[in-house]
Amino acid sequence: MIQGSLNRQMKRDNLLLCTDLDRTIIPNGYQPEHPEAREQFRQLCALPEITLVYVTGRHQQLVRQAIEQYALPSPDFAITDVGTRIYRLDQTEWHELLPWQEQIAADWRGKTHHQLQRALSSNQELQLQEQSKQNDFKLSYYLPLDAEREKILKQVEQQLIELDVAASLIWSIDEAEQIGLLDVLPRNATKLHGIEFLQHQLGYPREQLLFAGDSGNDLQVLASPIRSILVANAEQQIKQQAQQLAEQNDCLESLYLAQQNSFPLGGNYSAGVLQGVVFFNPEIGAKLKLS
Repeated sequence: MIQGSLNRQMKRDNLLLCTDLDRTIIPNGYQPEHPEAREQFRQLCALPEITLVYVTGRHQQLVRQAIEQYALPSPDFAITDVGTRIYRLDQTEWHELLPWQEQIAADWRGKTHHQLQRALSSNQELQLQEQSKQNDFKLSYYLPLDAEREKILKQVEQQLIELDVAASLIWSIDEAEQIGLLDVLPRNATKLHGIEFLQHQLGYPREQLLFAGDSGNDLQVLASPIRSILVANAEQQIKQQAQQLAEQNDCLESLYLAQQNSFPLGGNYSAGVLQGVVFFNPEIGAKLKLS
């Protein structure tokens, strides 16, 4: 039943727009937001050509709060919890795509969240995040920015290998709180894998897929063959990493770095997303009234 509804939607849409939330379309960084940017983003997402997907580290309730607090357009789908859950939205109803949960469960190889947590408990600098930020396939920690990150990540990686778990370690930084974030996910449950799963479910070719992000947990997508936008307010280190990784993967042509001074609305947050849409899909950008 879900597959049928997805296919019907595909017939009228020609751009699957996937975007991160915090500091990508939500202006909760220290850089300024153009006062018209979010309204223009809402107009973009109202076009019949657009299927909107939020791709975020937030869990479902926090996504709902963000939509209301920042007057964001309601998405058609949401990939939440750093890729470990996928929802289809039907008006106000959120329907989880259970085949995705079944697919990523294989990487845990029968181990539970508690078993993984116990195996990593010897890492004293890792502080477990709040219960609301955990789920069966997401084990999340805080890590001080001055900690020996590379050493700790290698240790965690080895402990997971010994536990016979296939995992991805996703590192990012909470700018507002100035704290490191470490997510332990099934190897095939990152944002990139979630987007690719949804893309195939909907039947979109790669040339009709577009992603926007700003942080470390977006790097896998930004450096992939998926056409991607890095908003101008991203940290300089992330910009450098994204370009280096994209070059290593021979994907530089797929990466667009939004610029602050080459677009009517600038390049921060949702203005950067709009700038990237105009770059990659000028026929859609032409329908927007950008002053």
